[in-house]
Amino acid sequence: MEHAHADDEHGHHGQHSRREHRDNRAGHGRASWAAAAGATLHCLTGCAIGEVLGMVIGTALGWGNVATMILAIVLAFFFGYALTLRGVLAAGVDLRTAVRVALAADTLSIAVMELIDNGVIALWPGAMDAHLSEALFWIALAISLALAFVVTTPVNKWLIGRGKGHAVVHQYH
Repeated sequence: MEHAHADDEHGHHGQHSRREHRDNRAGHGRASWAAAAGATLHCLTGCAIGEVLGMVIGTALGWGNVATMILAIVLAFFFGYALTLRGVLAAGVDLRTAVRVALAADTLSIAVMELIDNGVIALWPGAMDAHLSEALFWIALAISLALAFVVTTPVNKWLIGRGKGHAVVHQYH
């Protein structure tokens, strides 16, 4: 009798594992690192476009560091949301719903990315005063974005695993 009981437990465990695997693929439970990295790369693209454009515009207009950083952050959020909106709208979703999806999918990810990215730039000696023509500007920006990617990927993994963040977007694709 004990042997049959052990087989039943093993059989139940095997079914449980298959069910967990199926649920994970559906976006519930634990998210893969690949899905999290993909979501973060998507976020990074919008953030990088906004950051660079904001810094170019602020520098070209002769703005100070704070005004330029604020513009860069606003544009990072704008382009981050815009990339998500483009995909959701292409799926045939109305604008109001698409905006809600983009806000739900990207806000925390972009916020973390911007906090890390701008924190590195603000704390890096000389980076805030570097001009677009200087290597320090581009090196500090590249390193700050890379660090933001590394820090934000686990955040996105956590969000996707709970059916939030970019998991919200995937139901519209």
